[in-house]
Amino acid sequence: MFTYVNRDDAVIHAVAVKSADRALDLLEMFAEHLDGLTLTDVCERTGWPKSSSLALLRTLQQRHFLETSADSGRYRLGPRVATLGSAYLANLSLAQQGSEIVREVSRACDETVHLAVLRGTDVLYVAKEEGGGHMRMVSMVGRMIPAHGTGVGKMLLASLTSGELETLYPSGQDLPRLTERTVTDREAFVQRLAETRTRGYATDDGESTVGVKCLAAPILGVEAEVIAAMSISVPEPRFTRDRIPALLSVLMDGARRLSIRMGCPPAGLAMFPLNPASEVRVGPHR
Repeated sequence: MFTYVNRDDAVIHAVAVKSADRALDLLEMFAEHLDGLTLTDVCERTGWPKSSSLALLRTLQQRHFLETSADSGRYRLGPRVATLGSAYLANLSLAQQGSEIVREVSRACDETVHLAVLRGTDVLYVAKEEGGGHMRMVSMVGRMIPAHGTGVGKMLLASLTSGELETLYPSGQDLPRLTERTVTDREAFVQRLAETRTRGYATDDGESTVGVKCLAAPILGVEAEVIAAMSISVPEPRFTRDRIPALLSVLMDGARRLSIRMGCPPAGLAMFPLNPASEVRVGPHR
């Protein structure tokens, strides 16, 4: 049950941003009154001044966290709340739904398969299945590693805008070297991302882990946006040119199936080519 706390008397008031704190109080309050509350109701329940309460309500309304009825003057939770809730549930669902398909893809190709999401300049592994070979990957679920050297990372970064990339990787700054094959020049890296975006899948030519290559495909969400990436990692001796088409086909099929489970609309599935193997260009490091 929502209980308003007079934060003027609470220790947390010393570090909390008051308006943000109150905005969150409002959202919790409206979650318990789904039929809505008027401005008067809010003031009576919180003891806040009418002017500041109205300002908060209008701000939340403008950002679509609240909506109001012109007839009753009541405010109620808005669509933006549902969007955030869906995003949270999607993360939970991604690990649950993804683990099954990651396992199936791994069994189909007998190689290690990863599922990852982007966290700043790192990727976070949310699911992994080892292949049947003797070589084992050092990656593990819950581990975060630099995104720019990995296939999953490049696939995720390729979905960002130029402004978002600039924030993560400012112009004029080299990227950290992970192996001798890591692309460290920022402009060259951005060009690789453009190629990835056009191609529809990413590659890792031993740029993150010595002796391991991989292919990565996007996982799409309810708005056909990239929410995660799946990869097949293969020791270099087994990553032969004649094997690549089959690997990519299995990967794309798995990514497509997981995207469907994550709510991707039919139109978004066009991102997965019917014959991706015909576009493969994974060769010696340039």
